[in-house]
Amino acid sequence: MTPALLVTALIVWAAGAAVDLLVGADRRWSRLCPYGAGLVGSVLVTAVGVRSVLGTARVIDLGTTLGVGTTSIRLDPLAGLFLTLTGGLGVVIAACLVNWARPAGRLAGRGIGAGFLLLLGAVSIVIVAGDAFTFLFAWEALTVSFFVLVGSRRRDEAEARASWVTLGFGKASGASLLFGFLLLAGRAHSYTLATWSHVPVGALHDVAFALLIVGFGSKVGVVPFQIWLPIGYPAAPGPIRAAMAGLAVNVGFYGLWRFLGVLGSPPIWLAVAVLIIGGVTALVGIVFAAVQSALNRVIAYSSVENAGIILVGYGVGLAGAATHRPGVTAIGLLAASLQVLAHAVAKSSLFASSAFFESDFETDQLEHLRGVGKRYPFSGVAFGLGSLTLAGLPPTIGFVSEWFILEALLQEFRIHVLALRLAMALAGALVALTVGVAALCFIRLIGFVVLGRSSAADQSARDGGVAGRGGLATMATLCLALAAAAPWVIRFIAHGINPVVSDHVVDGALRSPWVLQPVFSSFSILSPSWLFVVMPIGLGAVTLGVLALSRGKILRVRRVPAWRSASGGVAGPDSYTPFGYANVLRHILANVLGSRRTAVVTGHSEPDFDPGDSHVEVDTSVIEPIETYLYRPARVAWLWLAAAAKRLQSGRLDAYVGYMLVTLLVLLAIVALMK
Repeated sequence: MTPALLVTALIVWAAGAAVDLLVGADRRWSRLCPYGAGLVGSVLVTAVGVRSVLGTARVIDLGTTLGVGTTSIRLDPLAGLFLTLTGGLGVVIAACLVNWARPAGRLAGRGIGAGFLLLLGAVSIVIVAGDAFTFLFAWEALTVSFFVLVGSRRRDEAEARASWVTLGFGKASGASLLFGFLLLAGRAHSYTLATWSHVPVGALHDVAFALLIVGFGSKVGVVPFQIWLPIGYPAAPGPIRAAMAGLAVNVGFYGLWRFLGVLGSPPIWLAVAVLIIGGVTALVGIVFAAVQSALNRVIAYSSVENAGIILVGYGVGLAGAATHRPGVTAIGLLAASLQVLAHAVAKSSLFASSAFFESDFETDQLEHLRGVGKRYPFSGVAFGLGSLTLAGLPPTIGFVSEWFILEALLQEFRIHVLALRLAMALAGALVALTVGVAALCFIRLIGFVVLGRSSAADQSARDGGVAGRGGLATMATLCLALAAAAPWVIRFIAHGINPVVSDHVVDGALRSPWVLQPVFSSFSILSPSWLFVVMPIGLGAVTLGVLALSRGKILRVRRVPAWRSASGGVAGPDSYTPFGYANVLRHILANVLGSRRTAVVTGHSEPDFDPGDSHVEVDTSVIEPIETYLYRPARVAWLWLAAAAKRLQSGRLDAYVGYMLVTLLVLLAIVALMK
């Protein structure tokens, strides 16, 4: 029954894609059909995921269906966990797309709906693939869907460049996975993923492990592969960004989880590298997010931050596997899985909600979106709760997941390898700093976009429509409900990651039906469920106490617009702005951000210039150091090599034979030296 549901979902998605490609988006029914198909298929995939988590593992042998080795589908609890997340998010994102795509002219031409359905299908096939060829085939299909969605509009040169950069990093991730798969398949003499667990620990095992982490890491956006996210996500249309950032990126984390279970113990140096790179990625992502002026770039850089935090949790799991400490592995994977869940829900909520008011106002600049959340109640609430979740503030699921990440890093005293203990300590410091900057970053979004005083012209607020409001309300509710139901969520995750670490070990995080702990007893505890009882009671008690002590005078306090400048009477263009709010961070981290300031005195060239009437405009910009100092010089070097190689193309046959002869002699000399 479960495989039949999955096949039905794929057929529904294929039919929806066919309608989009054959009919196009000119008619309303054909414009909305792909997203309706996405919703129906996602419901079926959710059912498949839940049944797989709670049921037993099944391997379906399809023989030589794809013509390369044995094709197999694996439906086990780990695949079910990620299928549940994929299907659940697919439902709410498709619901938002149904209403977002309804206005005529918002989606032109063909391909966007088909690209969205290709994304859903590719993600699902990657998750259930049981052999290398099926896995890589679906992985490349996902890269193609990203290229189609990012390049669907191409309104200017920047969006065209974004599509090619996204494709380039997608192909690089696929190449890294291909080389790793070839090493493992060559040693195991099989393309079936499960057989690779028999590959002995050694140099080949370690190199293949590292290649797989690089491949999956480039997909999720870890340093130094993160530069495609802040240019790729904003180029995609509307809630499609939610499907890319909150849904599709999870296949990278699925791959990390899956191959930890397959390959087992990693080398110490790899665990150290993952911990440090994860911490650096988290800090770099949130620092650049906090100083952006475009909303979509803020959210995109936040994806980099969360990828780093998740990688840190995964690094703790690697440390436990490398030192044969199942408890440490369990707390690391549990914390990382909770962070994957929190990020997926909150990031989908932010991108989906912002798509509605961004489309109405035709801008994503924070200066022009001040206070729009007030006129978009559903989008505003979803945006605000998603921001609170990504800031890691209670009582959201983001608070629970980041608490588990920090608690996992505090288990360093259980590891007796000095390099790992130092790496966990460094990662802990970086994550703690990241959490603080994240609060600064997302409070800015809540204060200006949701609560700020509106400076935009009056618009007709659609706010999602019926289906869209249902999707937005569901995502907003999940940000809180997942935290309230954290003990049951952890039980579900424990079943899901059972193929990697025993669920009995993960269940150690449940001290009681209501209280959580980091797997090990006699450690700090948390009860997010009780927070939903205690916090309202505490708020009510404090409110009553203040009213009683002030004799009601507290209600007569003078009120001013939110986020007004400290100077009384200052309003309009001189009031406190999102740019000004982040300017402190630009100055403090000027060396890291590469801040550049230019000051221009306006009116200086006027004939009757009065120094007292001059106005100084200061422009501050930041640079992406990895792109500036790594990829741009590499691009110049590559173009130089290409030009040099082009000169070798003389068109003479004798020259080409000479090249081949020289190459053959060099190879023979290398082989002789190796012997």
